[in-house]
Amino acid sequence: MVLVTRADLKLSRGKLAAQCGHAVAECVLRARKVSPRTLDRYRRDGGRKIVCKAPDEDSLRRILGRAKSAGLVTYLVSDAGHTEIPAGTVTVVGIGPGPRSSIDAITGDLSLVN
Repeated sequence: MVLVTRADLKLSRGKLAAQCGHAVAECVLRARKVSPRTLDRYRRDGGRKIVCKAPDEDSLRRILGRAKSAGLVTYLVSDAGHTEIPAGTVTVVGIGPGPRSSIDAITGDLSLVN
């Protein structure tokens, strides 16, 4: 699973972690419905999660579109607006679980969050 965050938001570490948590939870729930065998394999193999960054919302949405077109499990996180950012702000795209090669073809050129 790869979580792609927006570099332009400058979220606190805690907020970023929470947004990534939303993406993971929703991707797992979706995978349970649409691809339970893939989810079982993902869990058996250690549940790998990689957090990358995209420059802005437009880039994030392009990545989402490519992942959807590839037939991957995806989830777009929009914040509820209770803390650091306005309601509806798009923060993270979760991609997977799914084949590593398919996800890497979309996200492999992105920088890791540091």
